[in-house]
Amino acid sequence: MFLGILLLLLGVWSLTATLNAIRPIRQTALLLPSMFWSWFVIGLAGQHVVSQMIVTGFLIWAGALEHPIGWIGIALLIVSWFASAVILSRTRTSGKVVDAALAEAGVERSGPRVPVWRILLSFPFKGRSVEKIKNVPFRRVAGHVIKLDIYRDKTDRTDRPVIMYIHGGGWVMGDKREQGIPLLHHMARAGWLGVSVNYRLSPGVALPDQLSDVKAGLVWIREHAQEYGGDPSFVAVSGGSAGGNLAALVGLTENDPRYQAGFEDADTSVDVTVPIYGIYDVTNRLGAQSKQFIPFLMEPLVIKAFIDDEPEKFHEMSPIDRIHPDAPPFVIAQGDRDSLAPVVEARAFRDRLEEVSNARVVYMEFPGAQHIFDLGYTYQSAQMIEGVLSVLNDEYTRSRTDR
Repeated sequence: MFLGILLLLLGVWSLTATLNAIRPIRQTALLLPSMFWSWFVIGLAGQHVVSQMIVTGFLIWAGALEHPIGWIGIALLIVSWFASAVILSRTRTSGKVVDAALAEAGVERSGPRVPVWRILLSFPFKGRSVEKIKNVPFRRVAGHVIKLDIYRDKTDRTDRPVIMYIHGGGWVMGDKREQGIPLLHHMARAGWLGVSVNYRLSPGVALPDQLSDVKAGLVWIREHAQEYGGDPSFVAVSGGSAGGNLAALVGLTENDPRYQAGFEDADTSVDVTVPIYGIYDVTNRLGAQSKQFIPFLMEPLVIKAFIDDEPEKFHEMSPIDRIHPDAPPFVIAQGDRDSLAPVVEARAFRDRLEEVSNARVVYMEFPGAQHIFDLGYTYQSAQMIEGVLSVLNDEYTRSRTDR
């Protein structure tokens, strides 16, 4: 009976995990654990099912079906595996999503593909062809020394276009070592110089101090990229979640002295902006965020103001309110199952960009993708990375032609 109970528990766990992947829990207390659990089941659906099948096979071999309770577990597992197959079939349409977005933008796929073995392993190994230069200081401010990491291939190139990446973490946590790694590794293998920047975190500081820090990172790139084989005349900026918010703000507030204390006259323009599951509205005007997003996070920790008293501070940090005709080209990547950065906000941001901006807007919405879907190599993240690389290669080629 004990083995039958184990099989039942496995079935309950599997079905619960799959249902959470299909419809993530959005209650505040369970929001983060539900999101991570959902990401694992969606991004690694194949590995998830195969590992369960191995355990199930062992339990059956050991006699788990000798008691009726084991058969209940098998039934739950079969339902779960069928639902996982549906999830997997949805994620497999990601290639078509990227192809359609590139075709609409008039861009052909270019650069290396992500190898299948990386997707199967999922973990973002750097590989021998890429080197990482750690902890380069780029700003001293308010008693903090802020650092960045550099990713590049092991060649003698001196003309690498640059992509700066900004990590997420709700503006209150996170580090350059943790996020955007598959993208940075692949861009480096494709001949780009990747620069991942840290910034001061709330509640130690309040927005827009984080924006000022990453802009300082951009100024450092303009001044020092050549020392590492980079071409500072072409810089793209990317980031995920809160980093996507900051990346979008960098692109939309170029050369604004209000966010450039100590380097007011520096050039902080970028050539392309690539927000990935970004936060585009910190006012929650669409009501898509958790009810506690503003009173528990934005007001006391991140912006340190009440939205009713100082609404302008919230609008200034909402990229959707900063769009203007001279905005740089945007490449937006978003999952339609995102429980932390709701897809409706990404769609609203895209619509506003297409209405106002004179530049190219490429939008890639991945079916079934959760927040942080690019944390490791999955089929979805591989397609997204290849799509981003293709657009950036095209923009870089255009910039060289227009010279």
